[in-house]
Amino acid sequence: MKRPEKTAFSDLLFITLGLIPFTAGIYFFKLPNGFSTGGVTGVSILASKLLGGAVSPATFILVLNVALLLLGLAVLGRELAWKTAYCSLFYSAATFLLERFLPLDRPLTDQPFMELIYAMLLTAVGSAVLFHYGASSGGTDIVALILKKYTSIPIGTALFCVDAVIAASTLFVFDLKTGLYSILGLFMKAFVVDNVLESVNLCKYFTIITSHPKEIDQYILHTLHHSATEVRAVGVFSHEDKTMLLTVCRRMEAVRLKAAIKEIDPHAFIVVTNSSEIIGRGFRGV
Repeated sequence: MKRPEKTAFSDLLFITLGLIPFTAGIYFFKLPNGFSTGGVTGVSILASKLLGGAVSPATFILVLNVALLLLGLAVLGRELAWKTAYCSLFYSAATFLLERFLPLDRPLTDQPFMELIYAMLLTAVGSAVLFHYGASSGGTDIVALILKKYTSIPIGTALFCVDAVIAASTLFVFDLKTGLYSILGLFMKAFVVDNVLESVNLCKYFTIITSHPKEIDQYILHTLHHSATEVRAVGVFSHEDKTMLLTVCRRMEAVRLKAAIKEIDPHAFIVVTNSSEIIGRGFRGV
């Protein structure tokens, strides 16, 4: 059994690794182009532009995230996870420091569509890693937690509507091109995060019909270190007694398992399906 402190350290390490592309996507691609796809970053970009650049977006991000974090602590108390607090402070401080030591006064390239793709891809990869380890970037997520506690408003719908208003505001605060890119980025964000998250969590679900269940069981138990469920079955066509094995493994293990099954029982019938939500021992907790 893993010790709690070891698990917490491991989570913190991977969360930090996830925050690196997340922060890079915001600082190097979102801020210089004015891509405002919602959230605290979007509000900060718009506020900085409205003030004529007197206060930088990175400064707004830091101030707003700290303010929301304090509000969350006051309203939610222990319900506000330490992981969310850590992520909020980390990426806010990192963006602020990057602005001080690696200032950007223009986009990296003259290809805004390419930069939008990188902005969405990097932040999506970072967000997917954070979600995988039960964390979030804070900001409007804290507002969502407060709304969830005190109202019956559908949180996902409410946040998307707010993000849509922020993205649409870019049309008036910046220009038509930046506004259209921001609206496109808003929709890209929703789809890319989900797809990246599914890819991170992707496992293979095996249904194996075989006449040699013991040998396959032993391979699953002692080589892959997973378990399986046996179900007695009868072939409708042959009327032969068979055993159906049900098991789940990760993608790299699936290749090895298929090869082992074919070696043990060349006549085995195998069905493999994808699953991105496996809850239980050896995979993830409830």
